[in-house]
Amino acid sequence: MRKALVPGSFDLVHNGHLEVIARASSLFDEVLVAAVLNPGKDSAMFSLEERREMLAESTEHHGNVSIDFFDGLLVDFARDHECNAIVKGLRAVSDFETEMQMAQMNERLSGIVTLFIPTSARNSFLASRLLREVARYGGDISSMVPESVNQRLRDRLREQGDVT
Repeated sequence: MRKALVPGSFDLVHNGHLEVIARASSLFDEVLVAAVLNPGKDSAMFSLEERREMLAESTEHHGNVSIDFFDGLLVDFARDHECNAIVKGLRAVSDFETEMQMAQMNERLSGIVTLFIPTSARNSFLASRLLREVARYGGDISSMVPESVNQRLRDRLREQGDVT
């Protein structure tokens, strides 16, 4: 059985993420999408559990996708879940440099290969941080995220008193 791991912070699930997940779903028997606690990124807007819920809601139509979350080494999580490959989305050439270095380290540590799936041009500019910022200033991101995610974001910004 071919099983892929699609990791990410997913601290606002957007259409670029979902495009990569859908493509992975068509290539692998099983796809495990895992939200990671990323210490290298600024503080998260949503908890890991909330991100897991948003991913589950947004991918429920794929019969071979499951959702989890973790912190620690990606390759340990991948091995523990018997994943044959790691799938990462690429938006631009700048993503490739960082992702390539991580892919080589992951393969060295575990032997697990990483496959890169480019996003389409319509999603290549999407970044969770950017979408959160646009929404914070009252911009409409509804065409770039699932409706349930958009609603959660608007609710969270209202709770924080962070909408202009």
